[in-house]
Amino acid sequence: MKNFIKLFLILALFFLTVAQSQSAEKVDYLKTDWSFKGLFGKFDRGSLQRGYQVYTEVCASCHSMKYLSYRNLGEKGGPEFSEAEVKAIAASFEVIDGPNADGEMFERPAKLSDKFVMPYENVKAAQAANGGAYPPDMSVLVKARGGGVDYIYSLLQGYEDAPNGMNLDEGVHYNKYMYGNKIRMSAPLSDDLIEYGDGTKATVEQMSKDVTTFLMWAAEPHLEARHQMGFKAIVYLIILTILVYFSMKKIWSRVESEV
Repeated sequence: MKNFIKLFLILALFFLTVAQSQSAEKVDYLKTDWSFKGLFGKFDRGSLQRGYQVYTEVCASCHSMKYLSYRNLGEKGGPEFSEAEVKAIAASFEVIDGPNADGEMFERPAKLSDKFVMPYENVKAAQAANGGAYPPDMSVLVKARGGGVDYIYSLLQGYEDAPNGMNLDEGVHYNKYMYGNKIRMSAPLSDDLIEYGDGTKATVEQMSKDVTTFLMWAAEPHLEARHQMGFKAIVYLIILTILVYFSMKKIWSRVESEV
């Protein structure tokens, strides 16, 4: 009996600690209207294309997207750049290929089938260039972080001066949405940092939303197809339910007449 009570107290203490920890870590993220949310959600093509621009001009110098190929930028359900635009985008990057007939590696313009060019040759080079921190790959970053798109969107806008009494190491910054509020990456966005090709005002809020939308597509490139399939499944189930209802009604009407 004593052992049972002791075990019960230990388990109760454990679950209480977990609950307090989760409560302490709960953060109210910034909210915005995501076009891809909900059963009928679709990606905003303009936002996806602008988000790719933000990634290329701001994020790509440190963060890789190793699971994406340049041809993905022209596929249905994504940014849907034209074929000419995708080829031009790919050709603007150099990739290392080979060996050639002389056994040497060489550089060439990227093709549609090539993966996005990596900013660093390897993990050690990335860490050395970033004070020991490794910039995470952004291909599935939205899915890898609790809070998803709301977390990424908020993090990009969460840089503030550290509260009084909080000491930060050199090269560390305060971000109210970061786990532990300490982050090595300096604020990557500032108003008018880039110039959007479609004339959209490049505010921090707008750029945060656009690049987060792009990252959501990268993590779930078939989201629109999945939404369409879900809608069709619901319609099918509704029709099937109606047919079953009338069939059962007809069957039971015969039974009642025989009685």
